[in-house]
Amino acid sequence: MSLSEREIHVGAPDMRQHFRQDIKNAPAHAAVLFNRIAVSAIFFMHGLTFASWASRIPTIQENLRLSASELGGVLFGLPVGFFISLPFAGWLIAKLQSKRVVVAASVSYGISLVGIGMMSSAFGLFVSLFAFGFFANLLNISINTQAVAVESLYKKKIMASFHGLWSLAGFAGAALGTWMINHSVSPLYHFGIICITFVIVNTACAFHLVSKDDAGGEKRPIFAMPDRTLLGLGFIAFCSMMVEGAMFDWSGLYFMQVIQVDPGLTGFGYATFMVAMAGMRFAADSFSNKVGLKKILQVSGARATTGLLVAVVFPQMMPSLAGFFLIGMGVSSVVPMVYSAAGRSRSVSSGTALTAVSSMGFVGLLIGPPIIGFIAEASDLRISFLTLSLMSVAVVILASRLPAPSNLDR
Repeated sequence: MSLSEREIHVGAPDMRQHFRQDIKNAPAHAAVLFNRIAVSAIFFMHGLTFASWASRIPTIQENLRLSASELGGVLFGLPVGFFISLPFAGWLIAKLQSKRVVVAASVSYGISLVGIGMMSSAFGLFVSLFAFGFFANLLNISINTQAVAVESLYKKKIMASFHGLWSLAGFAGAALGTWMINHSVSPLYHFGIICITFVIVNTACAFHLVSKDDAGGEKRPIFAMPDRTLLGLGFIAFCSMMVEGAMFDWSGLYFMQVIQVDPGLTGFGYATFMVAMAGMRFAADSFSNKVGLKKILQVSGARATTGLLVAVVFPQMMPSLAGFFLIGMGVSSVVPMVYSAAGRSRSVSSGTALTAVSSMGFVGLLIGPPIIGFIAEASDLRISFLTLSLMSVAVVILASRLPAPSNLDR
């Protein structure tokens, strides 16, 4: 037997053993892939459900003959429901595991959407929006806990891609809502279709969600004071979502009052911001895996700051569009990256950590728009947006003070 033949003969068992190991691991790899697909589908349906409601607000206002002030009071039911759910979210997820909470919250979320379409009074709509906000946040925390679990199985950052699907669903929901309005489909039938679709998707995905959140089996307390790292992540979420909330509510008015574009072009700034935010979320995971959490948060804050300054200093159409694009890129990665880091907390359970951080972020989302309004009333919108840039600068500073990357990029 020649040397090469002997090498082949000796190497064959090793090759066969390696091949058998690959075959053995194949089901595990497939299971993880199905985990990711299932979580992605729930993220998309979550975004589609919320966007479906948002797209029909004018129709519901008209049907119930609500004034602007009455509508504002009714809409307050949603954030109230959101906040009421916060004490329950982390506790339920820690007790029942996020898989069960996702399944129950998804069905309840879809049913509450149908409830909104059924209401014929302002009080009934308030109650339905309360339930809608309650289950929306319960699903938000539980599905993000699932995303953290899937990310740990992949052993690399994939959180931003999930949030990218939520943003993509926002576009799909807005487009579907426009089609429903143009074809005179009532909100009840519209919401019923979304609910049935969500239940079908939820049923299919339930078999492939991660069964146990803490794959390592490490016991962590359900209730505990957030440590320094969680507080830092929470404040970063607060600052970034304050910018995000202000862009949602004031970008159109900025283009109308400051840029003074034609009425048909007032939505261009918001659209540019949303396209940048959605697109960047699909690329953020790759950058994060290469440069780490701290660096991507610093770069994100710097981008948002630059975009805000460009829009303020050069209040013309093209520079402002470029500025809004940079703002969208800047805020896109912050929340998914912060959620990913919080979900790996060693001090409390994943659900509790995500609840704490998302609560702080949501406060920023709520108070951002009114603060911009107060400042604009006292001065003008350019000063408001200039003040807003302080929040994105704070993201850079707070990210620089986070613990060493080895403690966050696990």
